[in-house]
Amino acid sequence: MNSGFEAQSSSFIAWSGVSVNYDTVRAIENVNLNAAQGEIVALIGSNGAGKTTSLRALMGMVALSQGKIVFDGKRIDGTPPHKIAELGIRMVPEGRRIFPLMSVRDNLLMGAFLRISNKEIAADLERVCTRFPRLQERLKQLAGTLSGGEQQMVAMGRALMARPRLLLLDEPSLGLAPQVVREIARAILAVNREDGVTVVLVEQNSRMALTLSSRAYVFETGRVALEGDSVDLKNNDEVRRLYLGA
Repeated sequence: MNSGFEAQSSSFIAWSGVSVNYDTVRAIENVNLNAAQGEIVALIGSNGAGKTTSLRALMGMVALSQGKIVFDGKRIDGTPPHKIAELGIRMVPEGRRIFPLMSVRDNLLMGAFLRISNKEIAADLERVCTRFPRLQERLKQLAGTLSGGEQQMVAMGRALMARPRLLLLDEPSLGLAPQVVREIARAILAVNREDGVTVVLVEQNSRMALTLSSRAYVFETGRVALEGDSVDLKNNDEVRRLYLGA
């Protein structure tokens, strides 16, 4: 199946024939991905398979050695990361990467640095706190003193303060307790369904990723090995054996 941009002209975001090298090592090769507007698409696979590199390529954090990336009808590969952010794309990186010595409130407000309406920013801060009630209780607390799950909520909330059109999530459930993972999963669904945000989700928790998403891509050693509807991939014998523990 060809999922390149040429075959998916209605795609909101599309990687077409994308390859990335780290020095002499090819991290991803001829990767074709796409997501329609309002869709949740998952990228699953083992560590080092190329999922995070695909997100970093979209954000302009690594250079493409070949291929192109198109967002909302415009080619964006080669664009500086800050310009990509201005287009309404936000990435929540693996490991959260919050500002530990700043308050929760200030961390969240950092997500709104490109916005100018204080009234809208205040309304969105309240909305984030409604979505993540624990943060409301900890707005004045230093972010570095929070639990891992709470820090993940801060990282997601910070991204949402930008009112993104496209949200890239890199391992949002990594290292979190099952109860917190369920909270994060509910938040991802809410952001997609209530706010209409397109989501590309990279996850080691393949069962969660396939449950939340409508479509998914399976990465193996820098290439897309399988792709399709998430329901079908959950029932694929190879996917079940390798990634779902069945």
